[in-house]
Amino acid sequence: MIGAEAKVSGNASGLTVAGAKTRCCWKDLSLIGRLQCVVLDCPDVWELAQFYQSLLGGVVNQPDPRWALSDDFSTLHTGSSLVFGFQRVKDYRAPRWPDTASPQQFHLDVDVPDLDHAQDQVLGLGAMLLHVDARGWRIFADPAGHPFCLLRG
Repeated sequence: MIGAEAKVSGNASGLTVAGAKTRCCWKDLSLIGRLQCVVLDCPDVWELAQFYQSLLGGVVNQPDPRWALSDDFSTLHTGSSLVFGFQRVKDYRAPRWPDTASPQQFHLDVDVPDLDHAQDQVLGLGAMLLHVDARGWRIFADPAGHPFCLLRG
């Protein structure tokens, strides 16, 4: 039991509680949790996983005990440690940006070195251009209709 005078501190290798080291990934004790993955609903999990792999890199369906892979669920582990999940939804309805009757719900911003080249690439992968903003970004829909932005990084 930790007494009132126990000191708790954190660093990159774990937490120290009253001089005893514990295994923990939390650097900031004020956090409630850590993002495990971002899950996108879609009609075809394999198609969307391959689309985002081509956009962001990474490994599709890398073995991971946190998820059961199937025809209804696929993953993408990116090189930046972000994990995407793709889950098949029966009667999936795609967002229709900017129509609020079928809202986007969320979107991804992706930095790219060359907007024109990146646009050609994502269109070749099955994305659809939705809007070119005069301030320097472009809005697309992935093959399942989720909006995402390419920004000059």
